[in-house]
Amino acid sequence: MRVIIGVRFRKPGKVYFFDPGYLHINIKTKVIVETALGEEIGEVVAKKKILPDMQFNTPLRKIVRIANYKDIKRQEENKKKEQEALKICEEKIKKLKLDMHLVDVEYSFDNTKLLFYFTADGRIDFRELVKELAVIFKTRIELRQLGVRDEVRRIGGNGVCGRELCCCSFLNNFDAVSIKMAKEQNMSLNPSKISGNCGRLMCCLKYEQDVYEDKLKHLPKIGAIVKTEDGEGIVDSIETLKEIVKVKLKDDNNENYFKKYNASDLKIIKNASTEIIDEEEKENMVELQKLEELEKQDTASEEDDIF
Repeated sequence: MRVIIGVRFRKPGKVYFFDPGYLHINIKTKVIVETALGEEIGEVVAKKKILPDMQFNTPLRKIVRIANYKDIKRQEENKKKEQEALKICEEKIKKLKLDMHLVDVEYSFDNTKLLFYFTADGRIDFRELVKELAVIFKTRIELRQLGVRDEVRRIGGNGVCGRELCCCSFLNNFDAVSIKMAKEQNMSLNPSKISGNCGRLMCCLKYEQDVYEDKLKHLPKIGAIVKTEDGEGIVDSIETLKEIVKVKLKDDNNENYFKKYNASDLKIIKNASTEIIDEEEKENMVELQKLEELEKQDTASEEDDIF
């Protein structure tokens, strides 16, 4: 068994786990930890937990100490210098006429490295920019290209739900999402309604997908022929989570009418073999395909692991 504690180096950002040793550390406490890049300062965001050894592939690094006044002062000074570096780099980008957008700047805790995060369409030759920045700041310069999701994560904002974006508050990694998920969850297939601030499919589509997939295994598909207590009918729509099925039936006058049933009360006579495409999906087919293609091509780089 191992004792772990969660530390975040910047917000938003990934949570990394360390061995607290014999230190008693509270949430929101600033700590100094040893990483592959040297000492870094972070904030404790997850209290002590005991987990089985099998959950860890590599040894945990230890927390060096609780940050003191000098450490916190250095962090504050670095933040000020980052703002100055941002302005200087933007001027250099404009001077060199580089087609790139600077998003963020970050000093390593010991000032041995200065990182510039940017977005761009395609690859950028920034060798001349690095040379000029190195002359000015006299430290190691590194430029990292971000994907659109990482850009929004650093900028921040609120989602359509009104809450802070998931990627800015608790989401550590970006899971793969697809149009299929939106369809299976009976969501509107209008790209503007299923896309987040980054212009990609909303990450929250992934949250309940396992539940939907499990329930859909036991439910008839739209278009399936089913037997009900009122006779045979065709499945018109499904309320997946409630497991309620809306069926189109015919009355004695051969007129269509609709009725809802619990899925457990239906018997599937012939399941639908082809996927039904509704009018909204047809209307937005081109945009949906572009969104799906972007999702596949998107190689949004997450924060590099510092261990």
